[in-house]
Amino acid sequence: MKENLLNGKPLKTLFLFTLPIIGGNIFQLFYTLADTLIVGQTIGENALAAVGSTSVFIYFILIFIQGMTNGFSIVLAQAAGEKDDEKIMKSIASSIIISILFIAVVTAITLIFTNDIVRLMKTPEEISKDAAIYLAVIMAGTGATVLYNLSSNILRALGDSKTPLITLVFSSVLNVVLDIAFIVPLKMGVAGAAIATVLAQLLSGILCFAIGVRKHKALRLTKASFKKDKSIFNKNFRLSMIMGFQMSIMCIGQLVMQASVNNLGTVAIAGYTAATKADQLSILVNNAFIASIASYVAQNFGARRMDRIKEGTKAALIITETSAIIMILIMMAVEPFLADIFVSDPSPEINDYIRTFFIITLPFYPVLALLSIFRTTVQSMGNSRAPFIACIVELFARCIASIVLGSIFGYAGIIFSSPLAWIGADSIVIPAYLKMMRKFNAVTATQQYM
Repeated sequence: MKENLLNGKPLKTLFLFTLPIIGGNIFQLFYTLADTLIVGQTIGENALAAVGSTSVFIYFILIFIQGMTNGFSIVLAQAAGEKDDEKIMKSIASSIIISILFIAVVTAITLIFTNDIVRLMKTPEEISKDAAIYLAVIMAGTGATVLYNLSSNILRALGDSKTPLITLVFSSVLNVVLDIAFIVPLKMGVAGAAIATVLAQLLSGILCFAIGVRKHKALRLTKASFKKDKSIFNKNFRLSMIMGFQMSIMCIGQLVMQASVNNLGTVAIAGYTAATKADQLSILVNNAFIASIASYVAQNFGARRMDRIKEGTKAALIITETSAIIMILIMMAVEPFLADIFVSDPSPEINDYIRTFFIITLPFYPVLALLSIFRTTVQSMGNSRAPFIACIVELFARCIASIVLGSIFGYAGIIFSSPLAWIGADSIVIPAYLKMMRKFNAVTATQQYM
């Protein structure tokens, strides 16, 4: 069964549609958490630092893929709102073509320059070899990451948020099993953790697409579906690249942060890695709301239901801000145990780095929730300018703050750059949304008067 995003009470509709996405994102988090947990407990602190030292670059590629496939889903959801079957199938076909080209280019470039990337991240010499191995294997599996994200976003755009969850539950369990098998008895080290992640995500993508084909007629593409439609192809390409680029711009700032932390040594890297891995839980919950509101707004925009968009945005804000408070309480509860969870014999300094991270970031979770909803809503209504400017503001705020504040206050200054970036981006997208809604209200009032 799929949720009808064009009818029903927005709060209930969004909540029910988002729940499976949250579940799926949490299981997806198991991929990286399993790597980090098993690596830290079985191989040691240096191996954990090796995995963590390149994690932001890997996230950089992942976030571009998520942004790119979110762009595809917006175009598809708008077509679904218009109830145009031919446009739906052509949109899916063009997104597949663009994805294949992306996989070929990114995989080739990252594998050629793996060692250069590790050096660019200022990775300490003692962990650089393991870091390069982990990065190379993960990047070789770029196609698996694209396959899952493309399949899941296609299904969500069509109103199906449950199938991605079902496939991820199985593959996440498999990932943990493979992690243990490759690292403990087979002693494959960090390479084993990376291989397990790629294989599990590949299976997840295959299952998601296969089940989708069986459940949804729109995925049963024909040769005619791949006949190039310049308008649809260009719209998919433009929006996917813009959203991927916007998402990656945000991550460039995190790359600067990671490089700044890497300069502080292995213990700082390990503490920062453990904290950010736990923090990913809140990020993935936010990403679930992003995926949900994107499909909701795009479908209703395609159907020209601006009244439901306004109501849905209010409902999404209620849900996300409540979620932010819950995430704060969860992070406060788990923070004292993170060092022991991720490292078998943690040094005392690791706890200090973890605690500092959460003391600074937790109070600003509600600010991030605002950013997630307003940026996605504006983007899904066809306004790509304001979100792009917001990303630029976020990039400069994060980079400048991490360098300047880091040089003055050290680790705490680096961490504080994230909240500053969120505040800066909010100052762009919230006024943009309010302006669009005022414009809609003015047009509506004029039409009623006429």
